[in-house]
Amino acid sequence: MKIKLISIALMLLLIYPAIGCPVCERQQPRLLRGLVHGTGPDGFWDYVIVALIAIAALLTLFFSVKWLLKPGERSQDHIKRSIFKLDNHE
Repeated sequence: MKIKLISIALMLLLIYPAIGCPVCERQQPRLLRGLVHGTGPDGFWDYVIVALIAIAALLTLFFSVKWLLKPGERSQDHIKRSIFKLDNHE
């Protein structure tokens, strides 16, 4: 029980710095207020870059989970079959 409480406290302490302070909130665009520190994006291209990175990360996560749960290699001559075969030492 003590370990769980310490873990929760540490997670909350790690999350707290991610919340924007009042000074940073005034400098952020309405979309990002209260979420991040520092000044907001400088222009349109900053939003485009962040959006592309977010899309790439979400696609990577999606396909990683998909192929981890259901790989789909059914061929008998797939390279993984050579690892699974037992050596007969004949």
